[in-house]
Amino acid sequence: MTLPPPHLPHQEHRATDKAEGGTLVCFSHLRWNFVFQRPQHLMSRFAASRQVLFWEEPIVTESLAAARVEQTRCATTGVIVCTPHLPAGLDGDSVCATLRDLLDTVMRDTPAPVVRWYYTPMMLPFSEHLAADCIVYDCMDELSQFKNAPRDLLPLEQRLIDQADLVFTGGYSLYEAKRDRHAAVHAFPSSVDVAHFAAARAPGASPADQAGLPRPRFGFYGVIDERMDLDLLAALADARPEYSIVIVGPVVKIAPDDLPRRPNLHYPGGRSYAELPDDLRGWDVALMPFAINEATRFISPTKTPEYLAAGRPVVSTPVTDVVRSYRDVRGVFVAGDAAAFATACDEALALARTPDDWLPAVDAMLARGSWDQVQHEMAALIDRAIAAGRHVQPIVSPTVWPVSGRERYDVMVVGAGFAGAVMAERLANASGKRVLVVDRRPHVAGNAFDHLDAGGVLMHQYGPHIFHTNSSEIVDYLSRFTEWRPYEHRVLADVRGTLVPMPINRTTLNALYGLDLATEEDAAAFLASRAEPVDVVRTSADVVISAVGRDLYETFFQGYTRKQWGLDPSELDKSVTARVPTRTNTDDRYFTDTFQAMPLEGYTRMFERMLDNPNIDLLLGVDYCEARDAYPHDHLVFTGPIDEYFGYRYGKLPYRSLRFQHETLSQEWHQPVAVVNYPSPDVPYTRVTEYKHLTGQQAPNTSITYEYPSAEGDPYYPIPRPENQELFKRYEALAIAEAGVSFVGRLATYRYYNMDQVVGQALATYRRLAERWREPSAPQVEPMLRPAAA
Repeated sequence: MTLPPPHLPHQEHRATDKAEGGTLVCFSHLRWNFVFQRPQHLMSRFAASRQVLFWEEPIVTESLAAARVEQTRCATTGVIVCTPHLPAGLDGDSVCATLRDLLDTVMRDTPAPVVRWYYTPMMLPFSEHLAADCIVYDCMDELSQFKNAPRDLLPLEQRLIDQADLVFTGGYSLYEAKRDRHAAVHAFPSSVDVAHFAAARAPGASPADQAGLPRPRFGFYGVIDERMDLDLLAALADARPEYSIVIVGPVVKIAPDDLPRRPNLHYPGGRSYAELPDDLRGWDVALMPFAINEATRFISPTKTPEYLAAGRPVVSTPVTDVVRSYRDVRGVFVAGDAAAFATACDEALALARTPDDWLPAVDAMLARGSWDQVQHEMAALIDRAIAAGRHVQPIVSPTVWPVSGRERYDVMVVGAGFAGAVMAERLANASGKRVLVVDRRPHVAGNAFDHLDAGGVLMHQYGPHIFHTNSSEIVDYLSRFTEWRPYEHRVLADVRGTLVPMPINRTTLNALYGLDLATEEDAAAFLASRAEPVDVVRTSADVVISAVGRDLYETFFQGYTRKQWGLDPSELDKSVTARVPTRTNTDDRYFTDTFQAMPLEGYTRMFERMLDNPNIDLLLGVDYCEARDAYPHDHLVFTGPIDEYFGYRYGKLPYRSLRFQHETLSQEWHQPVAVVNYPSPDVPYTRVTEYKHLTGQQAPNTSITYEYPSAEGDPYYPIPRPENQELFKRYEALAIAEAGVSFVGRLATYRYYNMDQVVGQALATYRRLAERWREPSAPQVEPMLRPAAA
């Protein structure tokens, strides 16, 4: 019997009521207790937040009098395995009708929303009547190319694709084959549970049926079927009689008598998922002797990262997705014929004896992806598909609003960004107020809004947002609405074609000037030798020149600042460049805060959870000026531009804006870090962002954004000059005198805040309001969600 892994780390991070998550019914051609692979990994993780029913192929029994469904709950994961049992003798139509009735019985009274998830189109005929909020086709293999594939599989697959909201593929080759057949196809190559397989690196016993085999040992585990190159196995055994070759797994769709038999070839049978690390512990090298045929044309073997996580070099035949994804990975050898395969095995064996030479790079690669990450990204897509299908966005003309007789709100919040969402959440959850949130944009999250683009990459619509803070209070508050992906932001600057760390550090100085500064004292002395004293530091130019000298000022700051602000640094307040320190050590992190992370499922999902309260209504895509009188309310929270609120009575406050050029590239990576700055005045943009570095996504393509500062457009950055502050003070005086209105956030206070600072300001504003209304402020609460494992 195949058991799930004994521990799924993600489950301890979730405190979600499964009934609230709804029901996912998974239709699989693979049985739950067959081999623990992609369906089991994903469904185990989905079961942490929703009820999961795993529907298997029927078992036909001659002596059975009536059809029934056996339901077994997996004790480890909570997945309910549904196995239909049918009496013999039913024709095709009767089988379909019977399975439909059994499914209806099982689905009766299951909580909504309902997700129908398919691994095989062959189960569509008896299930497509089932009402669903989202339909997913997770195409893990090209089943039509498998031996004995049903004749009607392809037309049923097209019918499933036509009905599906989302199509996932188990590899990049499958993605390329399916992407033109549906508007929402996403590549999710099978991942790896690193901790599970890394156990093979620790000392321990080998299985009894292998303990006595001579070394070296070469092994394979998996289903032994028409995808296995049996001739290659025989040739390898003959060419290397000193090798012990172990082929672990069930034999399916081929006769056991067809397996090659040699003294050094061993077939110990199937293993449970929990036992696989024990097998790997006893092997020196792992094998993937797949035949190159139609059945393997689109496979993306999950064994590759599993073997690597176990610390074993891999020798594979040239499967397309293996070559594509691992050709540059030291530790993966690809060979096309028997002689080359045997030679590759020799090379892999030699490499296995020097693990320190290659495993660190492999571990860094494996750290970029996990089954948890894959499931979180899939769940985010499903949640958005459900929301899009259910949500009737209240974007309406003022002439048709039913303004008379409308229920009164306690508070109208203008803006669904950080300031507005935090205020709305606290007012609704902590004070029980009825809140209407109005935003002129058609989405929540403000400038932090992220979404999956056409290439399936989670990107930030309004430029990169990286969360960092030293406040445990703010981390605990936001952790109620998101898990976290640990992430430390690193920025490189392109200086005459050379990428160097930014902020300037010792590595930067050594690279630019051909130096060998070995200590912080050396770097400090070098900078001091270039610094030009300034009597009174007033401007941004003064800050930099007095610290590092004119050459570094002109190289890194002058051109960049002129582009960013449309002004020379000598015309800007000293606070602008003071935000970017100069270091004498080799710390290349852009931020040094104690907490640095990214919301695991993205900012938008975090905001959606924050605003998910029956006391909160959303009015998106509507200007608050049109809604203010139409929706009566007792108090207004305003997070928009303060000068706009007062009708620009004293003139407009100056802002710097941004223009974004988003591109999807047909390559896996574009640059080595998330952000590369371009300080040269000859380059029109200031920086390029590549989002997969931020999110940890894996995809065959990548998405980038060129950022162009602009004098026109949405307000982003208050321009820090004394005359602008004087103008703001006049508006601030009006705000103080405005009864029944709270002004919160960057735009309402004409100040540049980091995201954590906006959250802190909003929490403080709520507490003051609660005290004014003589209500207890919100008690400190333990966060429901905690940072995910690194």
